[in-house]
Amino acid sequence: VQLAESGGGLVQAGGSLRLSCAASGGTVSSRSMGWFRQAPGKEREFVGGISWSDCATTYRDSVKGRFILSRDNAKNTVNLEMNSLKIEDTAVYYCAATGRFDENWESRYVYWGQGTQVTVSS
Repeated sequence: VQLAESGGGLVQAGGSLRLSCAASGGTVSSRSMGWFRQAPGKEREFVGGISWSDCATTYRDSVKGRFILSRDNAKNTVNLEMNSLKIEDTAVYYCAATGRFDENWESRYVYWGQGTQVTVSS
């Protein structure tokens, strides 16, 4: 499965961005899909994920109420709507996918995109 992110960029604090992840070589409908991020000097962290089975979503606490995950199985894409962005959201954001019919658990993500930079300025 190949994943390609788009939609990153520079935005002022309080603004919004929408990231998209397009999958090829496999279908997202049978996979849990997630987003991770890595800020300079920090370890990669799980941002949120959406289950393949019931589209249930999970988010890290710091983005709850601000970020929204969605999937479009017909277009084979997953989106991350990011609102009320904060400077601490600055990072490279990675789209990720699990194996087929696998759960939305951090350890189950095995396919990765190249990442897209999100920079939030004051």
